[in-house]
Amino acid sequence: MLFNSLQFLLFLPLVTLVYFALPSKYRWLWLLLSSYYFYMCWSPKYAILIFTSTIITYLSGIIIDKINKSATIINKKKYKNWCVAFSFSINLLILVYFKYFNFFIENINLITSRYNLSQGFSFVEILLPVGISFYTFQALSYTMDVYRGDTKTEYHFGRYALFVSFFPQLVAGPIERSSHLLSQFKTKHKFSYNNLWTGGFLILRGLFKKVVIADRLAVLVNTIYSDPTTYEGFPLIVATIFFTFQIYCDFSAYSDIAIGSAKIMGFDLMQNFNKPYFAQNITEFWRKWHISLSTWFRDYLYIPLGGNRVSYLKRLRNIFIVFTVSGLWHGASWNFIIWGALHGIGLIFEQLLRPIKQIINSSFNIKTNTYGYKLFYIIITFSFVNLAWVFFRANTLTDAIYVLQNMFTINSFELLETGLSDFDLSLSFYLIIFLLTIQVIERKINLTKLIFKENIIPRWITLVSLVLIIIFWGYYPVEPTQFIYFQF
Repeated sequence: MLFNSLQFLLFLPLVTLVYFALPSKYRWLWLLLSSYYFYMCWSPKYAILIFTSTIITYLSGIIIDKINKSATIINKKKYKNWCVAFSFSINLLILVYFKYFNFFIENINLITSRYNLSQGFSFVEILLPVGISFYTFQALSYTMDVYRGDTKTEYHFGRYALFVSFFPQLVAGPIERSSHLLSQFKTKHKFSYNNLWTGGFLILRGLFKKVVIADRLAVLVNTIYSDPTTYEGFPLIVATIFFTFQIYCDFSAYSDIAIGSAKIMGFDLMQNFNKPYFAQNITEFWRKWHISLSTWFRDYLYIPLGGNRVSYLKRLRNIFIVFTVSGLWHGASWNFIIWGALHGIGLIFEQLLRPIKQIINSSFNIKTNTYGYKLFYIIITFSFVNLAWVFFRANTLTDAIYVLQNMFTINSFELLETGLSDFDLSLSFYLIIFLLTIQVIERKINLTKLIFKENIIPRWITLVSLVLIIIFWGYYPVEPTQFIYFQF
Protein backbone atom coordinates (compact mmCIF):
# COMPACT_ATOMS: atom_id res chain seq x y z
CA MET A 1 0.00 0.00 0.00
CA LEU A 2 1.63 3.19 -1.20
CA PHE A 3 1.30 6.49 0.63
CA ASN A 4 0.51 8.14 -2.71
CA SER A 5 -2.36 5.78 -3.51
CA LEU A 6 -6.13 6.04 -3.17
CA GLN A 7 -6.01 2.94 -0.98
CA PHE A 8 -3.96 4.74 1.67
CA LEU A 9 -6.18 7.82 1.35
CA LEU A 10 -9.02 5.60 2.59
CA PHE A 11 -6.93 3.49 4.97
CA LEU A 12 -5.48 6.26 7.14
CA PRO A 13 -8.78 8.04 8.03
CA LEU A 14 -10.42 4.67 8.80
CA VAL A 15 -7.57 3.59 11.07
CA THR A 16 -7.56 6.97 12.81
CA LEU A 17 -11.34 7.06 13.37
CA VAL A 18 -11.48 3.56 14.82
CA TYR A 19 -8.35 4.24 16.90
CA PHE A 20 -9.95 7.17 18.72
CA ALA A 21 -13.33 5.41 18.96
CA LEU A 22 -11.87 2.39 20.77
CA PRO A 23 -11.15 2.26 24.52
CA SER A 24 -7.46 3.02 25.10
CA LYS A 25 -6.69 -0.50 26.34
CA TYR A 26 -7.62 -2.00 22.95
CA ARG A 27 -5.98 0.59 20.72
CA TRP A 28 -2.64 -1.20 20.52
CA LEU A 29 -4.41 -4.25 19.09
CA TRP A 30 -6.17 -2.20 16.43
CA LEU A 31 -2.93 -0.54 15.38
CA LEU A 32 -1.11 -3.88 15.33
CA LEU A 33 -3.76 -5.47 13.10
CA SER A 34 -3.79 -2.38 10.86
CA SER A 35 0.00 -2.42 10.59
CA TYR A 36 0.13 -6.08 9.59
CA TYR A 37 -2.66 -5.51 7.06
CA PHE A 38 -0.71 -2.53 5.69
CA TYR A 39 2.41 -4.69 5.30
CA MET A 40 0.56 -7.71 3.90
CA CYS A 41 -0.84 -5.59 1.07
CA TRP A 42 2.54 -6.13 -0.63
CA SER A 43 3.03 -9.83 0.10
CA PRO A 44 1.15 -11.66 2.87
CA LYS A 45 3.73 -14.45 3.18
CA TYR A 46 6.51 -12.04 4.16
CA ALA A 47 4.60 -11.06 7.29
CA ILE A 48 6.16 -14.26 8.65
CA LEU A 49 9.58 -12.62 8.44
CA ILE A 50 8.65 -9.53 10.41
CA PHE A 51 6.88 -11.75 12.96
CA THR A 52 10.01 -13.92 13.26
CA SER A 53 12.20 -10.87 13.82
CA THR A 54 9.73 -9.64 16.42
CA ILE A 55 9.69 -12.95 18.31
CA ILE A 56 13.48 -13.28 18.41
CA THR A 57 14.18 -9.75 19.60
CA TYR A 58 11.27 -9.82 22.05
CA LEU A 59 12.54 -13.03 23.69
CA SER A 60 16.10 -11.72 23.64
CA GLY A 61 15.01 -8.68 25.62
CA ILE A 62 13.24 -10.84 28.21
CA ILE A 63 16.19 -13.24 28.56
CA ILE A 64 18.61 -10.34 29.03
CA ASP A 65 16.32 -8.90 31.70
CA LYS A 66 16.08 -12.27 33.47
CA ILE A 67 19.86 -12.59 33.43
CA ASN A 68 20.21 -9.10 34.95
CA LYS A 69 17.79 -9.97 37.75
CA SER A 70 19.18 -13.45 38.41
CA ALA A 71 20.97 -13.97 41.72
CA THR A 72 22.53 -17.28 40.67
CA ILE A 73 24.24 -16.38 37.38
CA ILE A 74 27.82 -15.28 38.04
CA ASN A 75 29.14 -14.26 34.63
CA LYS A 76 26.12 -12.27 33.47
CA LYS A 77 27.93 -10.37 30.72
CA LYS A 78 28.93 -13.61 29.01
CA TYR A 79 25.37 -14.89 28.80
CA LYS A 80 24.01 -11.51 27.72
CA ASN A 81 26.63 -11.39 24.97
CA TRP A 82 25.50 -14.80 23.75
CA CYS A 83 21.89 -13.63 23.76
CA VAL A 84 22.72 -10.52 21.74
CA ALA A 85 24.87 -12.56 19.34
CA PHE A 86 21.98 -14.98 18.77
CA SER A 87 19.49 -12.17 18.12
CA PHE A 88 21.82 -10.40 15.70
CA SER A 89 22.88 -13.62 13.95
CA ILE A 90 19.37 -14.85 13.17
CA ASN A 91 18.07 -11.45 12.08
CA LEU A 92 21.10 -10.66 9.95
CA LEU A 93 21.09 -14.13 8.40
CA ILE A 94 17.51 -13.55 7.27
CA LEU A 95 18.46 -10.14 5.91
CA VAL A 96 21.56 -11.49 4.16
CA TYR A 97 19.65 -14.36 2.54
CA PHE A 98 16.86 -12.25 1.09
CA LYS A 99 18.93 -9.22 0.19
CA TYR A 100 22.48 -10.37 -0.52
CA PHE A 101 22.46 -14.09 -1.34
CA ASN A 102 22.37 -13.68 -5.13
CA PHE A 103 24.92 -10.85 -4.90
CA PHE A 104 27.35 -13.22 -3.18
CA ILE A 105 26.62 -15.96 -5.74
CA GLU A 106 27.23 -13.51 -8.59
CA ASN A 107 30.64 -12.52 -7.23
CA ILE A 108 31.63 -16.10 -6.42
CA ASN A 109 30.74 -17.10 -9.98
CA LEU A 110 32.84 -14.24 -11.37
CA ILE A 111 35.86 -15.43 -9.39
CA THR A 112 35.43 -19.10 -10.22
CA SER A 113 34.89 -18.42 -13.93
CA ARG A 114 37.94 -16.22 -14.07
CA TYR A 115 40.18 -18.93 -12.61
CA ASN A 116 38.27 -21.89 -14.16
CA LEU A 117 37.63 -23.35 -10.71
CA SER A 118 34.09 -24.61 -11.26
CA GLN A 119 30.94 -24.19 -13.31
CA GLY A 120 29.52 -21.77 -10.75
CA PHE A 121 26.41 -21.72 -8.58
CA SER A 122 22.81 -21.17 -9.54
CA PHE A 123 20.88 -18.08 -8.56
CA VAL A 124 17.84 -18.32 -6.33
CA GLU A 125 14.58 -16.60 -7.25
CA ILE A 126 14.07 -14.30 -4.27
CA LEU A 127 11.64 -11.41 -3.98
CA LEU A 128 13.10 -8.80 -1.65
CA PRO A 129 10.63 -8.25 1.22
CA VAL A 130 9.73 -4.57 1.31
CA GLY A 131 11.15 -2.70 4.29
CA ILE A 132 13.21 -5.63 5.60
CA SER A 133 16.32 -3.49 6.21
CA PHE A 134 14.32 -0.93 8.17
CA TYR A 135 12.35 -3.15 10.53
CA THR A 136 15.33 -5.46 11.06
CA PHE A 137 17.50 -2.56 12.21
CA GLN A 138 14.70 -1.19 14.40
CA ALA A 139 14.22 -4.55 16.09
CA LEU A 140 17.96 -5.06 16.59
CA SER A 141 18.30 -1.61 18.17
CA TYR A 142 15.84 -2.75 20.85
CA THR A 143 18.03 -5.76 21.69
CA MET A 144 21.08 -3.51 22.04
CA ASP A 145 19.20 -0.90 24.06
CA VAL A 146 18.01 -3.52 26.54
CA TYR A 147 21.52 -4.97 26.71
CA ARG A 148 23.02 -1.55 27.46
CA GLY A 149 20.27 -0.63 29.88
CA ASP A 150 19.14 2.30 27.73
CA THR A 151 15.54 1.05 27.70
CA LYS A 152 13.41 -1.17 29.90
CA THR A 153 12.42 -4.63 28.73
CA GLU A 154 8.94 -4.70 27.23
CA TYR A 155 6.99 -7.71 28.49
CA HIS A 156 3.78 -6.85 26.64
CA PHE A 157 4.27 -8.76 23.39
CA GLY A 158 1.53 -6.89 21.53
CA ARG A 159 2.98 -3.46 22.23
CA TYR A 160 6.45 -4.65 21.29
CA ALA A 161 5.15 -6.20 18.05
CA LEU A 162 3.50 -2.86 17.29
CA PHE A 163 6.83 -1.08 17.88
CA VAL A 164 8.46 -3.25 15.19
CA SER A 165 5.58 -3.01 12.71
CA PHE A 166 4.01 0.43 13.28
CA PHE A 167 2.67 1.13 9.78
CA PRO A 168 3.57 4.82 9.21
CA GLN A 169 7.31 4.16 9.43
CA LEU A 170 7.41 0.41 8.80
CA VAL A 171 8.55 0.35 5.18
CA ALA A 172 11.08 3.19 4.91
CA GLY A 173 11.57 4.67 8.34
CA PRO A 174 12.39 6.75 10.22
CA ILE A 175 14.15 3.91 12.07
CA GLU A 176 12.83 4.56 15.57
CA ARG A 177 14.40 3.74 18.94
CA SER A 178 12.48 1.84 21.57
CA SER A 179 13.21 4.51 24.17
CA HIS A 180 11.39 7.04 22.00
CA LEU A 181 8.51 5.18 20.35
CA LEU A 182 7.73 2.13 22.51
CA SER A 183 6.68 4.17 25.53
CA GLN A 184 4.23 6.17 23.39
CA PHE A 185 2.08 3.07 22.89
CA LYS A 186 1.36 3.11 26.62
CA THR A 187 0.07 6.69 26.51
CA LYS A 188 -3.63 7.44 26.16
CA HIS A 189 -3.86 9.80 23.22
CA LYS A 190 -6.77 12.16 22.87
CA PHE A 191 -7.92 13.55 19.57
CA SER A 192 -6.29 16.91 18.96
CA TYR A 193 -7.21 19.41 16.27
CA ASN A 194 -3.66 20.74 16.40
CA ASN A 195 -2.28 17.24 15.74
CA LEU A 196 -4.73 16.80 12.88
CA TRP A 197 -3.71 20.10 11.29
CA THR A 198 0.04 19.54 11.78
CA GLY A 199 -0.13 15.94 10.59
CA GLY A 200 -2.33 16.83 7.63
CA PHE A 201 0.04 19.62 6.59
CA LEU A 202 3.04 17.26 6.77
CA ILE A 203 1.20 14.67 4.66
CA LEU A 204 0.31 17.25 2.02
CA ARG A 205 3.87 18.61 2.05
CA GLY A 206 5.14 15.08 1.50
CA LEU A 207 2.69 14.43 -1.33
CA PHE A 208 3.73 17.72 -2.96
CA LYS A 209 7.38 16.70 -2.88
CA LYS A 210 6.57 13.20 -4.15
CA VAL A 211 3.98 13.63 -6.92
CA VAL A 212 4.71 17.20 -8.00
CA ILE A 213 8.52 17.24 -7.85
CA ALA A 214 10.08 13.77 -7.45
CA ASP A 215 7.87 11.84 -9.88
CA ARG A 216 8.28 14.57 -12.52
CA LEU A 217 12.06 14.62 -12.17
CA ALA A 218 12.09 10.81 -12.29
CA VAL A 219 10.91 10.77 -15.91
CA LEU A 220 14.01 12.53 -17.22
CA VAL A 221 16.31 10.67 -14.82
CA ASN A 222 14.93 7.26 -15.82
CA THR A 223 15.05 8.12 -19.54
CA ILE A 224 18.72 9.11 -19.50
CA TYR A 225 20.03 6.68 -16.89
CA SER A 226 18.29 3.71 -18.51
CA ASP A 227 20.68 4.10 -21.47
CA PRO A 228 23.33 6.69 -20.53
CA THR A 229 25.74 5.68 -23.30
CA THR A 230 23.51 7.42 -25.85
CA TYR A 231 24.12 10.75 -24.11
CA GLU A 232 27.08 12.88 -23.19
CA GLY A 233 27.73 16.23 -21.61
CA PHE A 234 24.83 18.45 -20.59
CA PRO A 235 22.04 15.81 -20.53
CA LEU A 236 24.09 13.66 -18.12
CA ILE A 237 24.71 16.66 -15.87
CA VAL A 238 21.01 17.55 -15.82
CA ALA A 239 19.97 13.95 -15.17
CA THR A 240 22.41 13.69 -12.26
CA ILE A 241 21.27 16.98 -10.72
CA PHE A 242 17.64 15.97 -11.20
CA PHE A 243 18.30 12.68 -9.43
CA THR A 244 19.95 14.54 -6.56
CA PHE A 245 16.69 16.40 -5.97
CA GLN A 246 14.48 13.46 -6.93
CA ILE A 247 15.89 11.19 -4.25
CA TYR A 248 15.71 13.93 -1.64
CA CYS A 249 12.11 14.85 -2.47
CA ASP A 250 11.10 11.19 -2.78
CA PHE A 251 12.65 10.01 0.48
CA SER A 252 11.91 13.08 2.59
CA ALA A 253 8.34 12.93 1.25
CA TYR A 254 7.96 9.43 2.67
CA SER A 255 9.31 10.65 6.02
CA ASP A 256 6.95 13.65 6.01
CA ILE A 257 3.93 11.46 5.32
CA ALA A 258 5.02 8.90 7.92
CA ILE A 259 5.57 11.57 10.58
CA GLY A 260 2.31 13.29 9.64
CA SER A 261 0.27 10.07 9.71
CA ALA A 262 1.61 9.20 13.15
CA LYS A 263 1.10 12.76 14.38
CA ILE A 264 -2.62 12.68 13.60
CA MET A 265 -2.98 9.82 16.10
CA GLY A 266 -0.78 11.57 18.66
CA PHE A 267 2.55 9.82 18.03
CA ASP A 268 5.81 11.66 17.53
CA LEU A 269 8.38 10.21 15.13
CA MET A 270 11.92 11.49 14.86
CA GLN A 271 12.99 14.00 12.22
CA ASN A 272 14.75 12.28 9.33
CA PHE A 273 15.87 15.21 7.14
CA ASN A 274 17.03 18.73 7.87
CA LYS A 275 17.93 20.57 4.65
CA PRO A 276 20.92 18.28 3.86
CA TYR A 277 21.94 20.03 0.63
CA PHE A 278 22.84 23.13 2.63
CA ALA A 279 25.47 21.21 4.58
CA GLN A 280 28.95 22.78 4.55
CA ASN A 281 30.80 19.46 4.79
CA ILE A 282 30.18 15.71 4.53
CA THR A 283 29.96 15.32 8.31
CA GLU A 284 27.18 17.89 8.45
CA PHE A 285 25.47 16.29 5.46
CA TRP A 286 25.11 13.01 7.35
CA ARG A 287 23.75 14.86 10.36
CA LYS A 288 21.00 16.14 8.10
CA TRP A 289 20.40 13.24 5.67
CA HIS A 290 18.54 10.07 6.73
CA ILE A 291 19.22 11.00 10.34
CA SER A 292 17.66 7.86 11.79
CA LEU A 293 20.03 5.61 9.83
CA SER A 294 23.19 7.68 10.33
CA THR A 295 22.58 7.81 14.09
CA TRP A 296 21.84 4.06 14.07
CA PHE A 297 25.23 3.31 12.53
CA ARG A 298 26.86 5.76 14.92
CA ASP A 299 25.33 4.16 18.03
CA TYR A 300 25.39 0.49 17.05
CA LEU A 301 28.47 0.18 14.83
CA TYR A 302 30.80 3.19 15.09
CA ILE A 303 30.76 3.38 18.90
CA PRO A 304 31.13 -0.43 19.41
CA LEU A 305 34.15 -0.28 17.05
CA GLY A 306 35.69 2.22 19.44
CA GLY A 307 34.28 5.46 18.10
CA ASN A 308 36.43 8.43 19.02
CA ARG A 309 37.99 6.64 21.99
CA VAL A 310 40.58 4.85 19.86
CA SER A 311 43.71 6.12 18.13
CA TYR A 312 43.45 8.59 15.27
CA LEU A 313 44.17 5.99 12.57
CA LYS A 314 41.66 3.54 14.02
CA ARG A 315 39.07 6.31 14.14
CA LEU A 316 39.58 6.89 10.41
CA ARG A 317 39.35 3.14 9.87
CA ASN A 318 36.07 3.06 11.78
CA ILE A 319 34.65 5.85 9.65
CA PHE A 320 35.50 3.98 6.47
CA ILE A 321 34.01 0.71 7.77
CA VAL A 322 30.78 2.39 8.86
CA PHE A 323 30.15 4.11 5.55
CA THR A 324 31.11 1.11 3.46
CA VAL A 325 28.66 -1.00 5.47
CA SER A 326 26.11 1.78 5.08
CA GLY A 327 26.52 1.54 1.32
CA LEU A 328 26.02 -2.22 1.45
CA TRP A 329 22.91 -1.71 3.62
CA HIS A 330 21.39 0.28 0.77
CA GLY A 331 21.67 -2.52 -1.72
CA ALA A 332 23.40 -5.65 -2.95
CA SER A 333 25.55 -4.00 -5.56
CA TRP A 334 29.10 -2.73 -5.93
CA ASN A 335 27.56 0.59 -6.92
CA PHE A 336 26.15 1.06 -3.43
CA ILE A 337 29.33 -0.15 -1.76
CA ILE A 338 31.40 2.34 -3.76
CA TRP A 339 28.88 5.10 -3.00
CA GLY A 340 29.20 4.42 0.74
CA ALA A 341 32.98 4.10 0.53
CA LEU A 342 33.21 7.45 -1.29
CA HIS A 343 31.41 9.16 1.58
CA GLY A 344 33.73 7.40 4.02
CA ILE A 345 36.76 8.63 2.07
CA GLY A 346 35.27 12.12 1.94
CA LEU A 347 34.89 12.15 5.72
CA ILE A 348 38.44 10.88 6.18
CA PHE A 349 39.80 13.68 3.98
CA GLU A 350 37.80 16.18 6.02
CA GLN A 351 39.45 14.86 9.18
CA LEU A 352 42.90 14.99 7.63
CA LEU A 353 42.49 18.45 6.10
CA ARG A 354 40.84 20.07 9.12
CA PRO A 355 44.14 21.24 10.72
CA ILE A 356 45.35 22.61 7.37
CA LYS A 357 42.04 24.40 6.88
CA GLN A 358 42.33 26.00 10.31
CA ILE A 359 45.90 27.14 9.62
CA ILE A 360 44.88 28.71 6.29
CA ASN A 361 41.91 30.50 7.87
CA SER A 362 44.09 31.80 10.67
CA SER A 363 47.02 32.81 8.46
CA PHE A 364 44.91 34.78 5.97
CA ASN A 365 42.43 36.01 8.58
CA ILE A 366 39.52 34.40 6.72
CA LYS A 367 36.16 35.07 8.32
CA THR A 368 34.29 31.78 8.54
CA ASN A 369 30.91 33.27 9.43
CA THR A 370 30.41 35.17 6.16
CA TYR A 371 27.81 34.13 3.58
CA GLY A 372 30.47 33.83 0.88
CA TYR A 373 32.57 31.44 2.97
CA LYS A 374 29.57 29.29 3.83
CA LEU A 375 28.27 29.28 0.25
CA PHE A 376 31.66 28.16 -1.04
CA TYR A 377 31.68 25.07 1.18
CA ILE A 378 28.00 24.37 0.52
CA ILE A 379 28.77 24.25 -3.21
CA ILE A 380 31.83 22.02 -2.65
CA THR A 381 29.84 19.61 -0.47
CA PHE A 382 26.85 19.59 -2.82
CA SER A 383 29.12 18.86 -5.80
CA PHE A 384 30.71 15.91 -3.99
CA VAL A 385 27.35 14.51 -2.92
CA ASN A 386 25.94 15.05 -6.40
CA LEU A 387 28.78 13.16 -8.13
CA ALA A 388 28.60 10.33 -5.57
CA TRP A 389 24.89 9.90 -6.39
CA VAL A 390 25.95 8.73 -9.86
CA PHE A 391 27.02 5.38 -8.38
CA PHE A 392 23.79 5.21 -6.39
CA ARG A 393 21.56 5.76 -9.42
CA ALA A 394 23.41 4.06 -12.28
CA ASN A 395 22.12 0.60 -13.16
CA THR A 396 25.62 -0.85 -13.41
CA LEU A 397 29.14 0.05 -12.42
CA THR A 398 30.00 0.40 -16.11
CA ASP A 399 27.18 2.95 -16.56
CA ALA A 400 28.38 4.94 -13.54
CA ILE A 401 31.92 5.13 -14.88
CA TYR A 402 30.64 6.17 -18.32
CA VAL A 403 28.52 8.97 -16.82
CA LEU A 404 31.44 10.34 -14.80
CA GLN A 405 33.77 10.17 -17.79
CA ASN A 406 31.38 11.85 -20.22
CA MET A 407 29.21 14.24 -18.23
CA PHE A 408 31.68 17.11 -18.60
CA THR A 409 32.12 16.74 -22.35
CA ILE A 410 31.59 20.09 -24.05
CA ASN A 411 28.53 19.99 -26.29
CA SER A 412 25.36 21.92 -26.95
CA PHE A 413 22.99 22.70 -24.09
CA GLU A 414 20.04 21.00 -25.76
CA LEU A 415 18.04 18.33 -23.97
CA LEU A 416 16.61 15.85 -26.47
CA GLU A 417 14.45 12.79 -25.76
CA THR A 418 14.13 13.37 -22.02
CA GLY A 419 10.67 11.89 -21.73
CA LEU A 420 9.31 15.23 -20.49
CA SER A 421 7.35 17.82 -22.43
CA ASP A 422 8.82 21.30 -22.73
CA PHE A 423 6.35 22.51 -20.09
CA ASP A 424 7.24 19.76 -17.59
CA LEU A 425 10.94 20.23 -18.23
CA SER A 426 10.75 23.97 -17.55
CA LEU A 427 8.51 23.38 -14.55
CA SER A 428 11.04 20.91 -13.16
CA PHE A 429 13.74 23.59 -13.06
CA TYR A 430 11.35 26.08 -11.45
CA LEU A 431 10.32 23.51 -8.83
CA ILE A 432 13.94 22.89 -7.86
CA ILE A 433 14.49 26.63 -7.50
CA PHE A 434 11.27 26.91 -5.49
CA LEU A 435 12.36 24.07 -3.18
CA LEU A 436 15.76 25.67 -2.56
CA THR A 437 14.16 29.08 -1.97
CA ILE A 438 11.78 27.66 0.64
CA GLN A 439 14.65 25.93 2.40
CA VAL A 440 16.74 29.12 2.41
CA ILE A 441 13.82 30.91 4.08
CA GLU A 442 13.36 28.05 6.55
CA ARG A 443 16.94 28.39 7.72
CA LYS A 444 15.70 31.53 9.49
CA ILE A 445 11.94 31.04 9.76
CA ASN A 446 9.98 27.84 10.47
CA LEU A 447 7.19 28.23 7.92
CA THR A 448 5.18 25.35 9.37
CA LYS A 449 5.06 26.97 12.81
CA LEU A 450 4.44 30.38 11.24
CA ILE A 451 1.41 29.09 9.35
CA PHE A 452 0.24 27.19 12.43
CA LYS A 453 0.17 30.44 14.43
CA GLU A 454 -2.20 32.03 11.92
CA ASN A 455 -5.97 32.07 12.23
CA ILE A 456 -8.10 29.28 10.80
CA ILE A 457 -8.74 30.99 7.44
CA PRO A 458 -5.04 31.36 6.41
CA ARG A 459 -4.45 27.78 7.55
CA TRP A 460 -7.22 26.39 5.41
CA ILE A 461 -6.17 28.53 2.45
CA THR A 462 -2.71 26.95 2.76
CA LEU A 463 -4.10 23.42 2.94
CA VAL A 464 -6.58 23.87 0.10
CA SER A 465 -3.87 25.47 -2.06
CA LEU A 466 -1.59 22.49 -1.47
CA VAL A 467 -4.37 20.08 -2.38
CA LEU A 468 -5.14 21.94 -5.61
CA ILE A 469 -1.46 22.14 -6.58
CA ILE A 470 -1.06 18.39 -5.96
CA ILE A 471 -4.17 17.61 -8.01
CA PHE A 472 -3.47 19.86 -11.00
CA TRP A 473 0.35 19.95 -11.06
CA GLY A 474 1.07 16.45 -9.88
CA TYR A 475 2.73 14.08 -12.34
CA TYR A 476 0.54 10.98 -12.47
CA PRO A 477 1.60 7.86 -14.40
CA VAL A 478 -0.87 5.03 -14.95
CA GLU A 479 0.08 3.46 -11.61
CA PRO A 480 1.34 5.30 -8.52
CA THR A 481 5.13 5.13 -8.42
CA GLN A 482 6.88 3.45 -5.53
CA PHE A 483 9.18 5.38 -3.24
CA ILE A 484 12.86 4.87 -4.06
CA TYR A 485 13.77 3.54 -0.63
CA PHE A 486 11.23 0.72 -0.84
CA GLN A 487 13.92 -1.30 -2.60
CA PHE A 488 16.14 -1.16 0.50
